[in-house]
Amino acid sequence: MQYIEKDTFAENYVKNLNRDIRTSYTIDPNQFRSLNVKRGLRNTDGTGVLAGVTNIGSVQGYMMLDGDPIPMPGRLYYRGIEINELVNNHVQRHMFGFEEVCYLLLLGKLPTQKELDEFREALAEARHMPDGYNDSVLFKAPNKSIMNKLASGVMALYSYDADPENVSPENVLRQSIQLIARLPIIMSNAYNVKRHLFDRDSLYLHVPMDELTIAENLLRMLRDDKKYSDDEAHLLDICLTLHAEHGGGNNSTFTCRALTSTGTDTYATICGAINALKGPLHGGANAKTMQMFDDIKENVSNLSDDGALTDYLKRILDGTAGDMSGKIYGLGHAVYTESDPRELLLKKYARELSPRFAMDDDFALMERIERIGLQLVAEKHKDHRTMCANIDMYSGLVYRMLGIPDEMFTPLFAVARVSGWCAHRLEELISGGKLMRPGYKAVMPKGAHYIPIEERN
Repeated sequence: MQYIEKDTFAENYVKNLNRDIRTSYTIDPNQFRSLNVKRGLRNTDGTGVLAGVTNIGSVQGYMMLDGDPIPMPGRLYYRGIEINELVNNHVQRHMFGFEEVCYLLLLGKLPTQKELDEFREALAEARHMPDGYNDSVLFKAPNKSIMNKLASGVMALYSYDADPENVSPENVLRQSIQLIARLPIIMSNAYNVKRHLFDRDSLYLHVPMDELTIAENLLRMLRDDKKYSDDEAHLLDICLTLHAEHGGGNNSTFTCRALTSTGTDTYATICGAINALKGPLHGGANAKTMQMFDDIKENVSNLSDDGALTDYLKRILDGTAGDMSGKIYGLGHAVYTESDPRELLLKKYARELSPRFAMDDDFALMERIERIGLQLVAEKHKDHRTMCANIDMYSGLVYRMLGIPDEMFTPLFAVARVSGWCAHRLEELISGGKLMRPGYKAVMPKGAHYIPIEERN
């Protein structure tokens, strides 16, 4: 494996320009306030700027009373069905529900058994990757970042599609089914190639089985021995279901809709959504939570002492410990106030299964980080608005129960969320019809003039 040498001249050149870079791009925060700019597309009361309507997913974290947001237990609906009802029915029936959820999101209704069987058959057929894809896409130019490889792998599928630019709903639905089926394959193979070429481990590329579900195939492909238990596969299926959709306002879904509004192709659109999800303030937060968790375990001498844990969490909040960001990852959400329903469900099943995976001590520690962390954040910011933990608090812990490496946490999020992205793409194509183009106010002084180079200082 060859690595690109660093360009020493370029590195030093950029360092010398550091001050100019910051001066040229810094905007006085007062400019945002005076112009009433909705930074982050958020209103001053914390609610989101209304940018569209959707029939796909609904995220409810507060109710409005006399113009003010009032905290409430969080609720998440897929096509009008509450997430708790979906997951609990899947668990009670001991069924793998993610494929049913994909059908629900894409087609707007729960499938009959015949419709679900046909949908699964279509997914199984789509799992067979195009001839030459692995050799030309995955083995050439391997990437340490699985998310980056997932994005470039999706873009490469354009070359293997006989009708890639066709944005008719029928063609986009075909592409959507293929992407739902193929993202797990691309992710698993990209990870195994990366592990082989960069980590010097043996290379295993396992072919997915037509008769298995997405959750079962994922575990089979990620493990050298291809073995997994029924409990493990069902737990992963729950994780995929909880991550499949989250309304139109989350960053990656909004990116998907904004790109769709330009008329671009499906592969470019989903690639953009994947890249948006990669960020640590969005989908990458699950991995950051576990990095924080490991740092706490390493640096708190007595993990059973609430006082010692509190002291270290204070240091994390002050930006003097952890990744120095001043954030306790896994806490707070843009919409949910009293609770994140996904976090409650995942926490429930994690609590039940953690002894089985010998991780009950880790689960108990994460609960204490959640409890103490919420108190400290409220005290530090003197902000007593209701705050809750989000799904990232426990999703990484659950993935570790399943033996899934940390670098795969966010890619698994993408594997689940692609069903929601594709549904929103279809809705934007059919009901949107207008290019998204928000306004930006230019605040630089006007009237600057060109100065000949020989007269410049």
